[in-house]
Amino acid sequence: MRLSIKNITKRYGDNLALDNFTAEFEPGIYALLGPNGSGKSTLMNIITDNLKADSGQIICDGEDTLAMGERFREKIGFMPQYPGLYPNFTVERFMWYMAALKGLTKEQAKREIPPILAAVELDDIPGRRIGALSGGMKQRLTLAQAVLGDSVRGLPELLILDEPTAGLDPKQRITIRNYISKIAFNKTVIIATHVVSDIEFIAKDIIMLKKGVIVENAPPHELTKKIEGKIWLLPCDETEVQGLQDVFRVTNISRDDRSGKVLLRVISDERPGEEAVSAAPTLEDHYLWVFGETSSHIPAN
Repeated sequence: MRLSIKNITKRYGDNLALDNFTAEFEPGIYALLGPNGSGKSTLMNIITDNLKADSGQIICDGEDTLAMGERFREKIGFMPQYPGLYPNFTVERFMWYMAALKGLTKEQAKREIPPILAAVELDDIPGRRIGALSGGMKQRLTLAQAVLGDSVRGLPELLILDEPTAGLDPKQRITIRNYISKIAFNKTVIIATHVVSDIEFIAKDIIMLKKGVIVENAPPHELTKKIEGKIWLLPCDETEVQGLQDVFRVTNISRDDRSGKVLLRVISDERPGEEAVSAAPTLEDHYLWVFGETSSHIPAN
């Protein structure tokens, strides 16, 4: 599948949520990265036809998706950020219900549902009511329904995942991240997130959104290359931290157990101090460089 998004614009009153968003997507994993309110969820709802754009066009394999209608929608597996789950359904009943909506036969559903629940680590609670699930369990169930149809129909071809690891513990995040990588072969996967670690090692390209505008669109290694020579580790006394934060962009604060000093991770075009040493940049450094976020917490001794 080749998906072309051309000049998509969306306003909510005076708020410009998306401003001429244009991008191309082919099989592989793509990340929409940005803080809350940057336009990620708006874009995903427009792609899935849950929201109308004010202007612009989306093309799938040369055909307008609005003209395709149901033929396009059946190609999509959508994991919304705030799903409307049925609290009285059990996990298994919900999956059977979604399988029926997607047109799977009983035999196809019977073959596909168990391995999907196992992959998202819900196979041990098929009879539990959704209303009794934790937030992380609901998140994994929402992902499970999004991929239904893959092994028996080759669908969905396009996976739209909005904050897929929200509410998960570190182990579950890794499990879900690996599962997404596994099912992404021959699929176009678009992940919206504000968590850099979710996509740093699996995304083909990263699109950074700031107030509805694309500010970066490149592979991860190209983004980190842009800030080579700008990342520093600066040791200092605890009493100096506030003053240095007033001067430099500090992205992380840790403590050096050997020296007892506070260690600041600083973004700066120039060396921020005589004791500062250059550090290899990460994607998170680039994210903080673009969006201007800093750290203020000093770890305890």
